[in-house]
Amino acid sequence: MHLSPRCGARTRNGTPCRSPAMANGRCRMHGGKSSGAPIGNDNARKHGLYAATAISERKEWSALLRSMRQLIDEVGG
Repeated sequence: MHLSPRCGARTRNGTPCRSPAMANGRCRMHGGKSSGAPIGNDNARKHGLYAATAISERKEWSALLRSMRQLIDEVGG
């Protein structure tokens, strides 16, 4: 344990981290970026909020509301 390579990340007071490093060269607290969800992970898009069809529908609704507000301003003002 004492001879294992160290993490090397800098702490808040500027000294190197003294925890033992994992295979990626950092300790478990300074492990770096996450690799993210696996490709084809169905749980990553459970609600469909960011699906292309949902985004295009929201843009269409926003454009419709914008044009309706503009029409109300023209007629009412």
